[in-house]
Amino acid sequence: MGIDPGLNTTGYGVIRAVGSDLCLIEAGIVRSKQRDSLENRIKEIHEGVAEVIEQHEPSYLALEQLFSHYSRPKTAILMGHARGVICLAAAAAGIEVKSFEPTKVKKVMTGNGHAPKHQMQQAVRLQLGLQSVPEPADVADALAIAICSYHLSFNPLAIGS
Repeated sequence: MGIDPGLNTTGYGVIRAVGSDLCLIEAGIVRSKQRDSLENRIKEIHEGVAEVIEQHEPSYLALEQLFSHYSRPKTAILMGHARGVICLAAAAAGIEVKSFEPTKVKKVMTGNGHAPKHQMQQAVRLQLGLQSVPEPADVADALAIAICSYHLSFNPLAIGS
């Protein structure tokens, strides 16, 4: 299971490996209400992620590593809240959490650590054999994190690693 954490929209994607093929099980988003209090927003994220974990019982959870940009430190702090409750949901279910830097995910998926969103969506579409690119981008990012984690966990010599 891969998760792209966000305070407004958290993308998730559950994949399964069948031999060397990856297949999509479920993907979607957990939304919080932007006008709600921080406490209610992180509660919504926790409950949504916990529900997906309970339903699919993934063997582990792959999560985007926290990063910050010097011009937007508040964004990193808010994302940290979302990431914290996601880790809590995984820990409560006894699931290991693996963290990946966004540039690492992009490099494994496309060979370019700074690939744009549309290129990531296409890479996910191709790797999972989907008819169309996953939407919204949060879902594509979550699936990319899950795919990257699979490649690095079970094929440490994956291209771009």
